[in-house]
Amino acid sequence: MTSVPRWAERVAHLIPLLTLPSGLWRIGLALGFSMGTVDLHGNPLYVRGWEVAYVVGLSVVSELLALLSFGLVRPWGEVVPRWIPWLGGRRVAPYAAIIPATLGSLGLIGIWGYGFRDLFTGIDIPFANDGWAALMIGAYLPLLLWGPLLLLLTWAYYRRRSGGQLKFESERPSSVRA
Repeated sequence: MTSVPRWAERVAHLIPLLTLPSGLWRIGLALGFSMGTVDLHGNPLYVRGWEVAYVVGLSVVSELLALLSFGLVRPWGEVVPRWIPWLGGRRVAPYAAIIPATLGSLGLIGIWGYGFRDLFTGIDIPFANDGWAALMIGAYLPLLLWGPLLLLLTWAYYRRRSGGQLKFESERPSSVRA
């Protein structure tokens, strides 16, 4: 395993912190606060019933997905940990990490780019006042960086694992004869 660049290590630590504000904002909703959201009559909106589980689940899943970025800078992203049955100790094929991370990055760029499409032309969620709207935007704005930073981290993983060129397991150097 070649060494991980210091900047890549820092980016891996930053990514879960980017998802934290939006998760905490959603947890506020799940705990019974309206977080400034109102209906068309100006009455506070609350999350109830199955929506609470959905909001909490979305927050937890988002944070867990963000934590997966550590796999691009930790040994378990190159060799499966020994405690995992049947796979423990096996080498992780570079593409097994690169392809999902790249697709995830592009998906996040698309999701959050689309999610913020109306940021400067008006948000469709009614709020009690501009302060509540600013809080929600401030909590979600860091998510715009998640996809590009994950893509950058994936590129670093690719460079480290392949030296810039990935080879398939079945390929042999031209100097090796069967």
